[in-house]
Amino acid sequence: MPGRAAEPEVIWARPERTGRGPKPAHSRRDVTEAAVRIADTDGLDAVSMRRIATDLGCGTMSLYNYVPRKEDLHELMVDHVSGEYALDTAPTGDWRTDLTAVAREARDLLRRHPWVIRLMTTGYAYGPNALRFLEHCLDRLTGLDLPGGTKMELIATLNGTVMTLVAAELATAERVRSLPWTERQEQTVRHAYLTDRLATGDYPRLAALFADAAPPPDTEEVFDRTVRRVLDSFVRG
Repeated sequence: MPGRAAEPEVIWARPERTGRGPKPAHSRRDVTEAAVRIADTDGLDAVSMRRIATDLGCGTMSLYNYVPRKEDLHELMVDHVSGEYALDTAPTGDWRTDLTAVAREARDLLRRHPWVIRLMTTGYAYGPNALRFLEHCLDRLTGLDLPGGTKMELIATLNGTVMTLVAAELATAERVRSLPWTERQEQTVRHAYLTDRLATGDYPRLAALFADAAPPPDTEEVFDRTVRRVLDSFVRG
């Protein structure tokens, strides 16, 4: 993309067009939606102005009139998918229940758009959809007696936790897809090795733990329990 601007600027404050000349063939939204489609299909590294131009059927250089920098494109993409949150739902009156629902929505969004994890930063929190999301979360926390700054920290911690969980889930799924054998075969071999190691007596605490271990919990149960612990930590802390 062209060189950096002489001064910092926010893409949201930049007019989409100056009003002079003919109406442009495309819009900033068109560019953003094309970039999101490419990222969803082929990953973030596949997103380029050349690829977007091909998708839209226009010249590459013309797109810089809509989006001058790669950072701007990334911010537009993140904010665009942030518009998928269902912010019109009525609050339940229980902030834990409402924030857990937000966390589940965030997990579903990241599963649909895994590239967002690479781009998520507090610098991208000023777009219209991002601001609506923050307003929604703060509204759900109205009944929680904490300072505003602590509430923002809670929201950030919750989002970070969800991103970490989804990133681990996606990495595991990718690894399993790359195996030349089935996951069950892999786990059988690893379990046999672990059983052999624990039988040596060198790891008595681990041996006791695995001897009493219950069947692995459902992933939904683990997710909800982790979210609950994050939320509770702000009350007890």
